[in-house]
Amino acid sequence: MFTGFDAEKYVGMTQITTERVHELIEKSKLVDAEAFTKCLEEIRASHGGELPEDPVELCKQFENAGLLTRWQCEKILQGKYKGFFLGNHKLLGHIGSGGMSSVYLAEHMVMKHKRAIKVLPKSKLGKSSYLERFQREAKAIASLNHHNIVRAYDIDNEKDTHYLVMEYVEGADLQILVKKHGPLPYPIVADYIAQSARGLQHAHDEGLIHRDVKPANLLVNKEGVIKVLDLGLALFQDQADGSLTMEYNDKVLGTADYLAPEQALNSHNVDNRADIYGLGCTMYFLLTGQPPFPDGSIASRIIKHQTTMPPDIRKVRPDCPGELDGICVKMMQKDLRYRYASCTHVAEVLEAWLAKYRLENPDIQTKPSEGMTVDDLLEESKSRSNALTDTVSNKGAETMGGKLTGSAIVSLSASDSGVLRAIAKSDGSSVDSHIDLIHDSNSPNAKKSKTHAIAKGNSDFQPNTNNPSPLIRPMEKGAKPAGAAPAKTTSKAATAPATATAASKSTVSGKAPPDQKPIAKKKKRSGTWLMLAAILLTGALIGALVYVFVLNQPSP
Repeated sequence: MFTGFDAEKYVGMTQITTERVHELIEKSKLVDAEAFTKCLEEIRASHGGELPEDPVELCKQFENAGLLTRWQCEKILQGKYKGFFLGNHKLLGHIGSGGMSSVYLAEHMVMKHKRAIKVLPKSKLGKSSYLERFQREAKAIASLNHHNIVRAYDIDNEKDTHYLVMEYVEGADLQILVKKHGPLPYPIVADYIAQSARGLQHAHDEGLIHRDVKPANLLVNKEGVIKVLDLGLALFQDQADGSLTMEYNDKVLGTADYLAPEQALNSHNVDNRADIYGLGCTMYFLLTGQPPFPDGSIASRIIKHQTTMPPDIRKVRPDCPGELDGICVKMMQKDLRYRYASCTHVAEVLEAWLAKYRLENPDIQTKPSEGMTVDDLLEESKSRSNALTDTVSNKGAETMGGKLTGSAIVSLSASDSGVLRAIAKSDGSSVDSHIDLIHDSNSPNAKKSKTHAIAKGNSDFQPNTNNPSPLIRPMEKGAKPAGAAPAKTTSKAATAPATATAASKSTVSGKAPPDQKPIAKKKKRSGTWLMLAAILLTGALIGALVYVFVLNQPSP
């Protein structure tokens, strides 16, 4: 019997016999006539000159001879012999199904190349939007030629069966890899997202927005190369048929767990930064093992994508390098102005981080070596990372303290994660924050002085040494705060020890020395006012955020 194959189910359902299986295999034309006859002779010779009584055993013999696949045998045992061919291709198996099509593994009958064939179900033909989207995907893929994007070879139809012939990628998608192995190692995450960004940038350069970037649409082949697939929702930015979603009243398209805030409002009015947001959510998934907002209904998750930053990555993985966390957070900014300007920029900062990581960890691997599978690589990398006690995130306490020395990445600091989270808590679309993007030279608001805003924020708030924030850098020992008056010199140096002694005594007793002004209460009152002002400002920002969100809601 077949392993993992419920043969009795099919035999009982069709009451199929060995003779009927013999007839169906011959009628299906799946096996060449000469090979068919030879295989039957060998089967009879091993069974005393007769065919086996069990029809499943007969199919198994053809499978062992390499003449039928498991999927083909299942169909034969169900009494089917038609539908195994599309054009010049023979269908070998079923890869998967989506909301709009089914995908099959096929083989070119002459060239013997493996291909993936996407078939539009006949039930969808009555809805013209499905057929047009299917044709749109073929057109989108045909216009692209990049090693990080699945290629399309042909589109055709046989009567009412429409199909698209694509490159077959032998591997698994990122959704399956994370489900199998859990959160991925940091260098592999950086490599996979950088490759994906390169592929998406090629699509953007050709005027295409993917609009459905998610782990299940990113495949990894046996060599560790990422392939972007499923351009069924691709948007042509500069062509008339880009309004197809509007024509058929499909206002929101995409996947809720990875949907950019602006795409939820209007799917046909987005740009490349919507893909960057989806890729950022995908990166979050690879780092944590779950999407940014895994719980709740579809509607609640979409609202969270518009109003709330996801939980800090380091709550799930405390050793996550600060720079990597900051890159991910920047990609997921609610206000698209604060995201990276292009996928090229995303790829560059990730590749720079990975180069630095490799210098400090020369034995690290991001692609499988000869004789190794991607699964082997992930398990080996996980074991190695568990054995390491020193990582980029804690080495020299650089990224944890917000201090980068000799970093190869100049456009992103380790503290950017905190900066961006602070911005996300305010209404970045309409209210200016004291703390803006420090290092983003590509921001659309380049005319504003970001350094001035940072300086103002630092002057308004005193650093809290008990709970240091990544937004406020602690003063170095012996340094004076900005704006402090220079120390006065005195000729009465001999009285200094006495004064110091008196001050220390008065400190112990709780009384101020005679020549010292009682400023403790004044500082306390000043701190209270600052706290009250901060509370009022926070309330105003929340009110503005709610007001803008209500205005952006589509009318019923």
